[in-house]
Amino acid sequence: MNRLSHIDEDGNASMVDITEKSESIRVARASGIIKVSKDIFLAIREKSNPKGDVISTARIAGIMAVKRTPELIPLCHALLITGINIDFSFHQEEGYISCECEVKLTGKTGAEMEALTGVSVALLTVYDMCKAIDKTMEISDIRLEEKSGGKSGHYKRKL
Repeated sequence: MNRLSHIDEDGNASMVDITEKSESIRVARASGIIKVSKDIFLAIREKSNPKGDVISTARIAGIMAVKRTPELIPLCHALLITGINIDFSFHQEEGYISCECEVKLTGKTGAEMEALTGVSVALLTVYDMCKAIDKTMEISDIRLEEKSGGKSGHYKRKL
């Protein structure tokens, strides 16, 4: 069985040494959803939320979160991000909004944590901006969808 990469031989938390790793183009894509009421859908679509444009604000919050991931997750490396894309899709009949975050870079370690952090903070921002309308929103299904680059190669979540 492989040992956890962030645990040293003595069982202590340890940042992975990536000094000898080769650089490669790395892309990670994560997604998540927030279940919302019809009133929230209406406020977001019509941009009538008293706090402002929910989706634009959530997108910027997600981008900022991607760039600050090493400040939030203790053992993450600081990465030189070269691209961030955050998109939202509306599923009114099903009662949720989905968010997807794609992060690109050239480096020695992947961007999975950055993509997951971007989705999480973007969805938390939707919640924060809409909680005055309805506090019953639920954030769920945050997960890695796909990643490429590096020694472990390509991963794509099976449907």
